Amino acid sequence: MSKSRVLRDIVFARVGDKDLLLDLYLPEGAEGPLPLIVWIHGGGWFTGSKEDAAAARMTQRGYAVASISYRLSHEAIFPAQIHDCKAAVRWLRANAQRYNLDPDRFGAWGPSAGGHLVALLGTSEAVAELEGDEGNLGHSSRVQAVCDYFGPTDLLAMKNFPCRIDRDDPDCPEARLIGGGLAENPDQVRLANPITYVNPGAPPFLIVHGDQDDVVPINQSELLYQALKRAGVEVAFHTIEGMGHGFGDSDPAELVDAFFDRHLKGQG
Repeated sequence: MSKSRVLRDIVFARVGDKDLLLDLYLPEGAEGPLPLIVWIHGGGWFTGSKEDAAAARMTQRGYAVASISYRLSHEAIFPAQIHDCKAAVRWLRANAQRYNLDPDRFGAWGPSAGGHLVALLGTSEAVAELEGDEGNLGHSSRVQAVCDYFGPTDLLAMKNFPCRIDRDDPDCPEARLIGGGLAENPDQVRLANPITYVNPGAPPFLIVHGDQDDVVPINQSELLYQALKRAGVEVAFHTIEGMGHGFGDSDPAELVDAFFDRHLKGQG
């Protein structure tokens, strides 16, 4: 097993008096420039940390991995979160030569709230309202492949499915994200929905969801899949039977590996 080195707490942007940080995992001895996977953590947009970087294992496959932070919902409401994610991608592209990264081979991967944000990265390239102004604006925030693990999409369409979260509660995670009740803020809900921006130029997607998920119902991934298919975007949707919000030992690592190898390495 090859070694990797980790560069921790790199400042990629500053918002007010807050530094936004990322950890960069680099495989030792790999020939570059390296394909990069941007890992965006979950946690309902109100918790979670870049320290929990499940994608770090991809350094063993010759990828660089950037695990990024973003403002949580108690710090700022949407679209702050996607502004931060796009700023991270732009910073990584601006500094690609310094870290031996290939700016034309960036993927994004995340679970739950992170799945929502990577889906937005994939569908909303050059949408001015979601870009933010956190630096490196001369560089693109585009990614070339997206792996979305059970991410929310159409927040208003969640309440009609069995869930352990009451989406009418003004304190539910989604309401905290957009800054108010879902039914009362349809414009904010639409702004936060990756499906809003689906277009034929979106990168390839891999969507994975457990069919017993009672936190983010599987219809959220079904709606995104259908929209991408209608637009002619290359997309694969993998359902894990019997699994809820998370996959445990059923995590489809080989499927993810093959997806990124195909789209970021041109293999398979």
